[in-house]
Amino acid sequence: MSTHIPFVPADILLPKTGFPKWAVVACDQFTSQPDYWEKADCLVGDAPSTLRLILPEIYLSDDPDSRTAAINTAMSKYLTDGVYEEYKNALVYIERTQPDGLVRRGIVGAVDLETYDFAKGTKPLVRATEGTVLERIPPRVKIREHAPIELPHVMLLTDDPNKTIIEPCTDDDKTLVYDFELMLGGGHIRGYLLGEPARARVADAIEALLDAENAGGDAPMLFAVGDGNHSLATAKTCYLNNPTPRNRYALVELVNIHDDALEFEPIYRVLFNVDPDDVIAALRTRFPAGGPQELTVITSSGKTEIGMSEDTALPVGTLQAFIDEYLASHSGASVDYIHGEDVVCELAAKPNAIGFIFEGMGKSLLFPAVKRDGALPRKTFSMGEAAGKRYYIEGRRIDPLR
Repeated sequence: MSTHIPFVPADILLPKTGFPKWAVVACDQFTSQPDYWEKADCLVGDAPSTLRLILPEIYLSDDPDSRTAAINTAMSKYLTDGVYEEYKNALVYIERTQPDGLVRRGIVGAVDLETYDFAKGTKPLVRATEGTVLERIPPRVKIREHAPIELPHVMLLTDDPNKTIIEPCTDDDKTLVYDFELMLGGGHIRGYLLGEPARARVADAIEALLDAENAGGDAPMLFAVGDGNHSLATAKTCYLNNPTPRNRYALVELVNIHDDALEFEPIYRVLFNVDPDDVIAALRTRFPAGGPQELTVITSSGKTEIGMSEDTALPVGTLQAFIDEYLASHSGASVDYIHGEDVVCELAAKPNAIGFIFEGMGKSLLFPAVKRDGALPRKTFSMGEAAGKRYYIEGRRIDPLR
């Protein structure tokens, strides 16, 4: 097996039993819907669950220090109580039946953080797809740096149009390790341990893709971070702070951008604690002549259409620049990033709120755009809607900062 490719097998932790209560959706979902997380808490009860090993971002400002301490305690307890089985040198092939009924395929393994950099202007082999908000890193580092286990919601994308890496796993030698319904409408998931011939085939296919990239002349780009940009940036920061061989890697799910089930959805915006009429007036002042980028503005009074001039190539970038300026001059106002038009409409119907809906970016544009222009505006796209996001299942031991 090649030693220089950036995606390799890992010593993967899986619970011995209880998968339906164990698996919980990515922590950065449903950040304005506390009822979702309350339902998850009721479903889990006292059972072992990744819900006790993560900090849902809706609670980031709710006593994070004590929550983080409780997470680290639970991780250590699960390790000592025999909740986990560790599978050495493993790749887990996943078939995820999404809420829409389509099956998305992926492979869980480890990415080499030496081949990844989130710094602006860099062109590493593994690249961020959105601009990193540096102030978002320290609170996430505090959660990870003393943790003995990592749980990934990072989804790494490969541009593999001939489907040589992941899709052949359907016919590879493999062993089923889980098969269950995901909670709260998340669909169904199956996971298989790949046998040694399959792991070697995956490595050879990645190496062939890398060789093709290297032959292209420009700085090669093998993988792009689809979901979890700030989580992977946090893993990189923790590795730089505590550079052990274990911490050099981060667990991720590798997904082919050409998977038929993978759809890119816009990530919409909702502003809170604002005067909606004032926001609309500010938009009209900012774009007095309108423009070709169409924006639907939603308030409790209904919908308004506004055209924006092309400050950036994508409507989301133009809107985000306006929102950043507006928040900087309006103390107390805040923004949340929302999946799904129905949720935007629900939240924007509340007092002192306003929502924005716009056209998203097609997935075929991602690799060319990142290669050409670097990281996109933050929260440019989502790979599916919230319920279809990655659930925490696999884990891996990491070295805490002492």
